[in-house]
Amino acid sequence: MTITIQRRALRIGWHPDLSAPLFVLIGGFLCGLVLLPLGWLGWYSVTDANGALSLANFTRLATDPTFVGPYLTALGIAASVAAGASVSAIPLAWLVARTDLPLRGAIRALVTASFVTPPFLGAIAWEILAAPNSGILNQWYRAIFGLDPYEHLFDIYTAEGLVFVMACYSFPYIFVLLTNALDNIPAELEEASAILGGTRPATLRRVTLPMVLPALLAGALVAFLQALTQFGTPAILALPAGFHVITTKIWALFQYPPDPHLAAAAALPLLLLTILLLQGRQWLLGRRNYAVIGGKTGAPRRIGLGIWRWPALAFALAVLALPILLPYAALIKTAIVRTPSDLLTLDTLTLHNIRFVFLEFSQTRLALWNTVLLGVIAATGGTFLALTVSYVTQRGLVPGHRFLGFLATAPIAIPGIVLGVGLFLSYTRPPLVLYGTLWILLLAFLTIELPAGYQQLQAAFRGLHPELEEAGRIFGATRLRVLWRITAPLLRTSVIATWCFVFIGVIRELSATIMLTTAQTKVVSVIIYDLNESGDLGAISVLGITLLVITFLVVGIATQLPGLGRPQERLV
Repeated sequence: MTITIQRRALRIGWHPDLSAPLFVLIGGFLCGLVLLPLGWLGWYSVTDANGALSLANFTRLATDPTFVGPYLTALGIAASVAAGASVSAIPLAWLVARTDLPLRGAIRALVTASFVTPPFLGAIAWEILAAPNSGILNQWYRAIFGLDPYEHLFDIYTAEGLVFVMACYSFPYIFVLLTNALDNIPAELEEASAILGGTRPATLRRVTLPMVLPALLAGALVAFLQALTQFGTPAILALPAGFHVITTKIWALFQYPPDPHLAAAAALPLLLLTILLLQGRQWLLGRRNYAVIGGKTGAPRRIGLGIWRWPALAFALAVLALPILLPYAALIKTAIVRTPSDLLTLDTLTLHNIRFVFLEFSQTRLALWNTVLLGVIAATGGTFLALTVSYVTQRGLVPGHRFLGFLATAPIAIPGIVLGVGLFLSYTRPPLVLYGTLWILLLAFLTIELPAGYQQLQAAFRGLHPELEEAGRIFGATRLRVLWRITAPLLRTSVIATWCFVFIGVIRELSATIMLTTAQTKVVSVIIYDLNESGDLGAISVLGITLLVITFLVVGIATQLPGLGRPQERLV
């Protein structure tokens, strides 16, 4: 036995140790990935068109109402979205986590569906439903009450409509964090409160709410940041309504004639605000921090709803109808009739839109190929990068490993539109001209999705004792061989979940992509946005459903893998 182990050790030892050069290479790649676009963004913001140092860009931002207005509008809309998403998520999370509500598992699955639905696609679906003239809901309203053709009940092209749609696709962040927090509260705490004479409202106020407050604040902040930095939904709903938010204003600065210096200056306050909010969240949660100390505890006792079970289920389904049931039905209906205003009957059913998208529209195949190719490569490369950086930082293998962790986490504070501007400025000049190629999109996707993958895999590494890795090192294996042969297989489920997460993120991304695509590098999300400007809702619906099918296939595969847990917990 000893001879066999020694022989195996010798065979392992023959491999050259490339760990140190690879770790250095990854560190340099991360620096270029994160710091280079931010550096060019900062340089352009403080220079003029002639390259001379100037603060004129910031002066204009602070004094020109056409820029001050979009900033204030974006802040107001983001705050409203966070509040609206919280109002819908809090009761739904409580019903699912703490009561005997029927179909709780199905409701969790539908929340996952609303999470993976691209927000810009949801905005287009609500265009189909609630446009003032052609919206399906307004058509029903006029038909039922016999009103004039221009009477309408809903108008999605307003600030209120924009807040409504963004809240529909932001509430899953709050819901998932709240349900997880409610699930993890030990039953003994609430039972002790009841034993000591506390009423149910008093227990809720003094025990339950303080325990879930950090999760609620974190979810509301995520919803706020998502609304503040989002491009697709405001571009689809706000621009037709005649107003800008700051992300659409930055995008407009790259239209003819482009003004990259002013765009860079406009992007920096958005970046700084995001960083400050993330730091504020950590400070706030640090001051109101609660921890459970003890061994394994029982699950919280579910509250019987009695006769209120079915009204509560109706409320839950009504909430989920807004981001899922109604929009999906609108997309399917629009895809199989010739014009969106047609009634769905046997006479109006047609394959015209499907034939047009897949047989006649010349950009479909290239966009689908680019989307899937970028999704697979970005998911594979991002997972490898996150796995390697997590291994280096968690095990402290190289000097400066904390800086690597900072670089892997820093992009979480970079809004997509800001990153798009930074990458555009970085790679449209020698020596590395990547604009007009898929490489610049790949860099954008890697940067955007790296923080989530890194944090997930780093958490998995914390639960894995390093003694098996040390045994491999004793027998002569290099760091890379240990990672490949021992550590990665033990973290298989987390690695696969990270791969799926990055792939879904690529499918959903529009904010950075819209800044970086050309005619030959368009992806499906950009094609959908372009078709929306031309008003071809039938083709959009077919492409949107195709995008959803691809996404749900990936999520479905992920949910079938053992040990992955609830998919929505992995996706937040």
